[in-house]
Amino acid sequence: MTRIIAVANQKGGVGKTTTVANLGAILAEKGRRTLLVDLDPQAALTAYCGVNPNQLEKSIYQVLLAQELDPESVIIKDIRPNLDLLPATLDLAGAEIELVGQLGREYLLQEALAAVKNQYDFILIDCGPSLGLLTINALTAADEVLIPLVPEYLALRGMGILFDTISRVRAHSNKNLRILGIVITLFDSRTIHSREVVEELQTMFGDYVFTPVIPKSIRFAESAAASRPINEYEPKHPGAAGYRTLAEEIIHEQK
Repeated sequence: MTRIIAVANQKGGVGKTTTVANLGAILAEKGRRTLLVDLDPQAALTAYCGVNPNQLEKSIYQVLLAQELDPESVIIKDIRPNLDLLPATLDLAGAEIELVGQLGREYLLQEALAAVKNQYDFILIDCGPSLGLLTINALTAADEVLIPLVPEYLALRGMGILFDTISRVRAHSNKNLRILGIVITLFDSRTIHSREVVEELQTMFGDYVFTPVIPKSIRFAESAAASRPINEYEPKHPGAAGYRTLAEEIIHEQK
C-alpha cells in the first residue's frame, strides 16, 4: 500500500525540504518507488532536485487550481531511479488566496494524488513554513505526518500549534491522519542547549522521536547547490547515515 507522508512544521528553517529530498532519495535507493511533491511556494525542493522552477510551464499550481486533477502531465519522471517529482513554481505563492473560493478546497491535493498514488510505495509532501490552506491540503491528503524539529526551545514551543492543527484536520477532513514521528534536524552536538532540548524531546514524546539525529552540516547546503542528495554527494557523511537510518525506521516503523 502507498504511504503518503506530509513533512510539516510551521516554523521555517527546520530542514523540511532537506528531509524530503534526502529521505526520498534514500527510499528510492532502497528500491521503493517514491514521488516527491513540492507544496512550498518557494519551490526549494524542485530546485534541490535539479529542476529550474522558472522554466516550467506546468506545476502543482495547475494541478490544484486549474482543475488539471490528473498530475501525470506535470510529474517529472525519474529524476533518480525510482524517484519522481511533482514540482512547484513561484505561481504557488498566490494559491492560498485563490484556494479560499474553491469548493472542497482542502481536498484538492487528495483528489489529485488519487490518480497516481497506486504507482508509488511512498509519496512525500514538502510543506511550506505555514499552517495555511496548502498545508491543510497536505495533511488532508496524507496518511502520516513527519515533523522535522530543530533542537531549540523556541521550536519546541511551537509544537502545540502544529498538534492543534493536526487535531483539527482529524476532526474535519482526515480522521485517519496519524503522527509518524519527530526527526531531530540541524543537531549541533557541541552545544549543551542542543543536547538538553533533545533530552527534553525524548522525555516529552518518547517513541515518537526517531532514533537518528540529523547533524548540522554545511554539506547539506553544498549538496543542495549541486542538486544532489547527500547519499550521492558524500555517501559516508554522518547526515547520509542519519537519513538511511530514518528511512529504515520508517519502512519498518521501528521508532
